[in-house]
Amino acid sequence: MTRLSTLLTALCLSSSMAFAADISVEQPVARATPPGQPNSAAFMQLVNKGETTALVAAKSSVADVVELHTHTNDEGVMRMRKIGKIELPAGETTVLQPGGLHVMLIGLKQPLQAGSQIDLSLEYADGSQQQVEVPVQMAMPAGMQMQQQKHGSH
Repeated sequence: MTRLSTLLTALCLSSSMAFAADISVEQPVARATPPGQPNSAAFMQLVNKGETTALVAAKSSVADVVELHTHTNDEGVMRMRKIGKIELPAGETTVLQPGGLHVMLIGLKQPLQAGSQIDLSLEYADGSQQQVEVPVQMAMPAGMQMQQQKHGSH
């Protein structure tokens, strides 16, 4: 019985670990902050090469709290809201960008300086985790800036 439970545990762990491998993180970037700014955000593209799942949490050593957020239009006013998960449809790319879905870094332990990197741990619905090194930049990549400008004009 002990061998069977060990085998089942190993199979569960290996399938869980293999799942994070189905998600590739492309173009990760965190926004640099001036001294005294307590919050920032991380953006990226999540390419799901596996089955439909969801990003359910994130952690980082640079912030007291890390939350998944989105922006919603509330009677013409854009408001940021915490959400419980970010859906990752099978075979699709989910874009986390300014003015849309993003990872919020709350209670920064120090300012984020352009040219540095931060650690980010992404947790998926099956419990698997993925470690990402995220470069800190002063300005967002051109494609993300355009999306933010388009979003702001609504």
